Amino acid sequence: SEIRGHRRTYLGALPGRILQGMRKAKVVNPLFLLDEIDKLGSDYKGDPSAAMLEVLDPAENKRFSDHYLEDQYDLSKVLFITTANYLYNIPAPLRDRMEIIELSSYTEIEKFHIARKHLIDKQVESHGLDKNKLEIDDDAVMTMIRAYTKEAGVRQLDRLFGTITRKAIKKILRDKDKSVHVTKDTLKDYLGKPKYTNHEAEKEPQVGTATGLAYTQFGGDTLSVEVAYYKGSGKLSLTGQLGDVMKESAQAALSYVRANNDQFDIKKQLFDDSNVHIHVPEGAVPKDGPSAGVTIAVALVSALTKRKIDNTVGMTGEITLRGRVLPIGGLKEKAIAAHRSGLKTILIPKENERDIEDIPEEVRKSLKIISVETIEDVLKHTLLD
Repeated sequence: SEIRGHRRTYLGALPGRILQGMRKAKVVNPLFLLDEIDKLGSDYKGDPSAAMLEVLDPAENKRFSDHYLEDQYDLSKVLFITTANYLYNIPAPLRDRMEIIELSSYTEIEKFHIARKHLIDKQVESHGLDKNKLEIDDDAVMTMIRAYTKEAGVRQLDRLFGTITRKAIKKILRDKDKSVHVTKDTLKDYLGKPKYTNHEAEKEPQVGTATGLAYTQFGGDTLSVEVAYYKGSGKLSLTGQLGDVMKESAQAALSYVRANNDQFDIKKQLFDDSNVHIHVPEGAVPKDGPSAGVTIAVALVSALTKRKIDNTVGMTGEITLRGRVLPIGGLKEKAIAAHRSGLKTILIPKENERDIEDIPEEVRKSLKIISVETIEDVLKHTLLD
């Protein structure tokens, strides 16, 4: 009834929200925003997604029927925009009628500019403070983004600026300070200890430890993959709370290395007489996805040949049993994470070259981006003699 309206026989009958919106807009071609359409719920009283089909389907909405109007109404000139948090919570028939535009999380650089141009001024104004009496350094803003928040948007960051503003007002009123200047070093006095840590690049080349690039819902991150082997019977152990896809990537990487042992100067007997253990640190954090395949393969070859891996190189890519490197998603976020962690070079799949232009210019300038097609290409750039 919210969508199609009430029948006039009901007490207090009203047209549906769609026709009420048309009446409010007073034009036949308005823009309609339907927020959080993935929250549609159906029960024994009916399924609202069926009514939404009539509204959103361009083949049907020329003859939209509202129970209150009791006549057909043409919605074909209306531009409908819907939002959703989870795409797969939208009923499939409804999803099929939509053109889907995915918006990834803000990058650190975008969050920084949003904070500088909007959030700080908004909090200062809403608290009634003179904007000249509070100054927050650029370094302090970036530290807040990296060490005090972990989110796709900026809601928590906005709340933190509110906390700083209130504590600044307290200092001005109680301690009679003329103004407050917040720096990276004094941030702890306002917000307490940092809540999150960012992975830094390894200090020196290691054997059996490779740095991968990961994409999370909060943005990009770097990921260490560690490999060790010891006397055993050829078993493979996987730890670090890995998902099914990541476990399969590890098995594919091991199969590739075993199948090409002569190429890497690894004795076949070593696989039969040893157990291999692959671990991804931060064991409490669930991890999944195919893009760690390349990283696992490099760590395996390094551990079994005792050759060190260049600590300034990060890598990402899915691996096949033939050693091909397949494309991945989230390259922009991964490149920003590599830049933040202090890496100098990143290796990306050849097919992801088209995504390089999405990477912010300042990150592109500071990183050497090398595209690779096979594991042999990856090993040339990562293993040290």
